Amino acid sequence: MTKLLEQGIDAVRELPEERQNAAGELLLTVAAQNGKHSRLTTEQINDAKKGLAQAKRGEFATDEEMTKTWKKF
Repeated sequence: MTKLLEQGIDAVRELPEERQNAAGELLLTVAAQNGKHSRLTTEQINDAKKGLAQAKRGEFATDEEMTKTWKKF
């Protein structure tokens, strides 16, 4: 195990259980990929470019918009 991974795991141990679970899921996803590279679709690339352009212009969702979005989940 690398030193950086050890440091990350030590830091995650200090987090609340919910955040620890999220970190665990992320690690399992990375491990499952095992060197495989995902390819983005043209639509995903265009969406990412659009989002970056909006961020550059300072166009962000309001707290109210985010609250409405999270309630859907």
